[in-house]
Amino acid sequence: MELVWIFLLLLFFFLLAGRRRAGEKEYEQTEYYIQTKNAYRRVLADKGLWGEYTLYQCLEKIEGHKQYLFNLYLPKEDGETTELDVVFLHESGIYILESKNYSGFIFGSENQQNWTQTLRSRRGRIQKVHFFNPVLQNKVHIKWLRVFLGEPALPFYSYIVFSDRCTLKQITLTSGEHVVLNRCDLSAALYENIDKAGTHLSPDEIDALYERLYPFTQVDSAEKLAHAEQVERKKQQLVPKKVCPRCGGRLVVRTASKGSHLGQKFMGCSNYPRCHYIEELQKE
Repeated sequence: MELVWIFLLLLFFFLLAGRRRAGEKEYEQTEYYIQTKNAYRRVLADKGLWGEYTLYQCLEKIEGHKQYLFNLYLPKEDGETTELDVVFLHESGIYILESKNYSGFIFGSENQQNWTQTLRSRRGRIQKVHFFNPVLQNKVHIKWLRVFLGEPALPFYSYIVFSDRCTLKQITLTSGEHVVLNRCDLSAALYENIDKAGTHLSPDEIDALYERLYPFTQVDSAEKLAHAEQVERKKQQLVPKKVCPRCGGRLVVRTASKGSHLGQKFMGCSNYPRCHYIEELQKE
């Protein structure tokens, strides 16, 4: 009997490995992999990359002539860069999508500096994490994309896409220029906009825009490091001015040593462990 269980267990792991390898082969045929070269295992383990990949899976199903661009490092006038998660070129226009693969409850309004993510810990405590307003973040992205392309008549659409694992509890938008939604609602929202917007770009125009922007998705590791250091410098400059709103302590840059955010940097109160207040570092 024991041998039977061992055989079944080995068969299970064999089938599981085969299924994973089949998934990996399928993944390596996608435009996302061809463009980013992100390894399958890395995407599975990294929440940010997984969020981008699942966005691609949604966009892939949208009908019409289209092109995708991932992790686009665009130049700014000061010689620095801004990073766009996903740019979707479609007959109806140019979609700039900011991916937030978060969980918990999300609160925020269009013009406030930071939004709030509320999580419940294993001990039942409520933890609030503050992160830079993704609407303002996407406004910066669209600004520099407009500047680079130099074609003011092009239609741009801003979409902030959160994971289906979170609840958009209280989101206040006033300008009508941005859409904030869960990933499961993205396809319907895109089709609604496509029907309303009509056709603005021909297949040749889409392909020409893709050719202009594609090189900025293929930056080398040195350029990516320079961008990361640029963002880190700005964050460090803000640290002395930032005060914990809960206890008045100073917010300092820390690195998560465990849990789902392992290795990620964040701003935590200097009075930890007495105070557990944290904020997400701003992404440029």
